[in-house]
Amino acid sequence: MNPLRTRRSALVTLGSAALLAASVPVPTATPAVADERQPRLSVALDWYDTTAATVAAGGATTQITNNRTWAISWLAAARAIRELPPGVDRSDFQDAALASAVHDSLVALVPSRAQELDAALRATLAGVPDGPAKSRGVAAGARQARLVRASREGDGLDPASVNAPFTVPPAAPGVWQPTPPAYAPAAQYGNRIARPFLLNGPDQYRLPAPPALDSARYRADLAEVRAYGAVDSTIRTQRQTETAVFWFGSSLTLYTEPLRVALARSSRSTAGQAGLVALFHVALVDTQIATSDSKYAYLRWRPVTAIRTGTIDPDSEWTPLHVTPAHPDYPSGHNTYAGSAETVLTALTGPRTAPFDLTSPTAPGVTRTYTAWSQLSQDNLDARVYSGIHTRSADEAGLVLGERVAAHTLHHAARLFDTL
Repeated sequence: MNPLRTRRSALVTLGSAALLAASVPVPTATPAVADERQPRLSVALDWYDTTAATVAAGGATTQITNNRTWAISWLAAARAIRELPPGVDRSDFQDAALASAVHDSLVALVPSRAQELDAALRATLAGVPDGPAKSRGVAAGARQARLVRASREGDGLDPASVNAPFTVPPAAPGVWQPTPPAYAPAAQYGNRIARPFLLNGPDQYRLPAPPALDSARYRADLAEVRAYGAVDSTIRTQRQTETAVFWFGSSLTLYTEPLRVALARSSRSTAGQAGLVALFHVALVDTQIATSDSKYAYLRWRPVTAIRTGTIDPDSEWTPLHVTPAHPDYPSGHNTYAGSAETVLTALTGPRTAPFDLTSPTAPGVTRTYTAWSQLSQDNLDARVYSGIHTRSADEAGLVLGERVAAHTLHHAARLFDTL
């Protein structure tokens, strides 16, 4: 039995929410705001949308850098909200603190959007009555924005560091090589030497080795991706092709709406809402660091290389449905992202939600409806096989790695919120 599949099944069986709820110090409210029942969602959602628009319009070229921008901005907001002083209006303070923290963080990290961000801050503060709650909230937000940014200086997550040069080893069976058609240099190698938020090190949850080249599992994986992932596949259904196309784009882009759905439907306090967004992106930063660690530790070749140059029925003309990204196969980064996102959303909001519609920039005109976070993970798992760019073993291992890193983030959340 595949130990990775067994590990994933065990976690799902236990139920992430039940497993984590008893032991995770997830931010919900400080003692001073523990009686809050109906948080004012508008400011949290407004600044969620502002963050999404800022990153989309002026963000970095590397996904992990943009996840870092989200994480810093919303971690600053969550910490600022928790500074609630006695004797001031709770909601006014929290709205001002959240807006100030996210605004100041984004202006520093995405300065090209300063004008739009300044306008958004003025609009929020115009709705908060003047007084000590407002002024202290603004000050708390500004303070935490400075402190959190300072704590992440030099973490190696800027685009140049993320794509640090990598020397490709000589070609050999199973060893990653640049892939057609561009044969581009390796990407994201620098992630594995970046500084995580909460992991002890990038290799803390390094996966076991992928299936051996002479194993039955490897042969089955290769046969599946050869048949279902070819650009001219005759057995891949229209629905399966749609799944591949729908989930081919940026994971950050595709998960922005599901997280917003979770935020909008959450019954958590304002502090808890900010904490949800912060934990989601902290987990995703650490997950991508761990992903690159396993990828470059094992350097497993991509299906296109294995099928064209390997010893199992080589086919020099085989072409995948989608162009293969420029980094090793194992594990799948889309699936580590999915596994991490599912774990955080399940633990903090429950495994299921009312139906919501999702669109994708890579599949114009297509709308999919989901009712459980695990459904997003399952589609990601299948999509990368149907795209012809990952083996199923790489996809399944990715889900497990993402779950492990996210669980670590949740178990150690107090280290994020009880410092600075």
